Amino acid sequence: MATSDPVPTYGARNWCVVGGGLLGLTLAHRLAEAGERVTVLEAAPTLGGLASAWRLGDVIWDRHYHVIMLSDFYLRRLLSELDLEREIRWTVTRTGFYCDDHLYRLNNAIDYLRFSPLGLIDKVRLATTLHRMSRIKDGRKLERIPLTDWLIRLSGKRTFEKIWRPLLRAKMGENYAKASAAFIWAYVNRLYAARRGGLKTEMFGYVPGSYARILERLEGLLTGEGVTIEAGSPVQRIERTADGVRVTTPRGETDFDQVVVTAAGPLAARMCAGLTADENERLNGVLYQGIVCASVLLKRPLAGYYVTYIADEAVPFTGVIEMSALVDPAEHFGGHALVYLPRYAVAGDPYFEMSDDEVEERFLAGLAKIYPAIGRDDVLAFRISRVRNVYAISTLNYSDRLPPMTTSVPGIHIVNSAQIVNASLAVNESVALAEQAVPRLLAHARADPPRRVREQEPA
Repeated sequence: MATSDPVPTYGARNWCVVGGGLLGLTLAHRLAEAGERVTVLEAAPTLGGLASAWRLGDVIWDRHYHVIMLSDFYLRRLLSELDLEREIRWTVTRTGFYCDDHLYRLNNAIDYLRFSPLGLIDKVRLATTLHRMSRIKDGRKLERIPLTDWLIRLSGKRTFEKIWRPLLRAKMGENYAKASAAFIWAYVNRLYAARRGGLKTEMFGYVPGSYARILERLEGLLTGEGVTIEAGSPVQRIERTADGVRVTTPRGETDFDQVVVTAAGPLAARMCAGLTADENERLNGVLYQGIVCASVLLKRPLAGYYVTYIADEAVPFTGVIEMSALVDPAEHFGGHALVYLPRYAVAGDPYFEMSDDEVEERFLAGLAKIYPAIGRDDVLAFRISRVRNVYAISTLNYSDRLPPMTTSVPGIHIVNSAQIVNASLAVNESVALAEQAVPRLLAHARADPPRRVREQEPA
């Protein structure tokens, strides 16, 4: 059997990873492990991206809500490397559902049978729909099917109007009409992942200290591996030159051998010079969903449900995430309750432009609609996060229009969350994407020798 010539190696290359979220930091870690020299540039003053932490009153916790699942293999392996996996605390959680001005408990079959908004036949069809979703292993074929058509066919018109449509509009706004069936399959698939091992209830986990502690440990690991981290360094331009790939920030210009951009598609398109028209069209064509998410510190708990789904368009947020139903409030929240109120928003949503005071007023009014006993004097702190590009919606034939990881410009690569195909966006999937991308990035880099080697080659 013929063997290929060995690939020449030229020692370590200089890599730049643009973006200091969990995706970019995992890429940097694996590249450094492979012996490469790595610099991470992050526009924000702190690392973490969507997983970053902040202060809410006297509490430091995640800016957006996150949980760890038993099935999160890639994230748990990374946490093991950080000596944190053994510290994960697992909790059996409860689920609520708000519909028709009533808060329902949905934790088991008995709760489901008592769920009055649906009739018996509707419940059977909905249960059958969820069971069918859980048995599908690959959602690629579902990309060809409109989401609305699929759900109506499986669950029926009444169930779609009563349950699915309010939930889809809360999660995607009017973008749900553009989504494929793969979107809801991926979302439900992750929610039911905790039950595949035979569990009858949802079990979620967290690391004491939240992602603030995870990021601090990861930053220390990267520094020990020789990775240079520069926060507060927004990238303005990336272009190929005779000296390699030049990255321009407000601090100046630096040349690298290889650059990996982890920013959302439209941002990456604006940064990277020299891309083809097709590449720009693919990057700008990704349909992103944004979020306006409030963190609320309350004097007392709500109903003890980790997540409450909202099927009421009069409520301005998607759901209620009671983090203190998962995390020990006495240890981490000063005995108080930490609640997230997320509103998943399309581009142009007025909540992006509203003042913090107006968002607070509307959100707290919505919270009081669900929990009338909660008043303004129960609110200890309220803080709002706005992010316009959170996750990509799986539109029809989504995989066929994905931008490639390695661009037509030598040395410039784009690895971002839009390439998480047929899976819901979560930290585990971001880490998994990084793990899968690094071997491909290294293989392409071998065909593009470092500039110092090219300079030494005979003319």
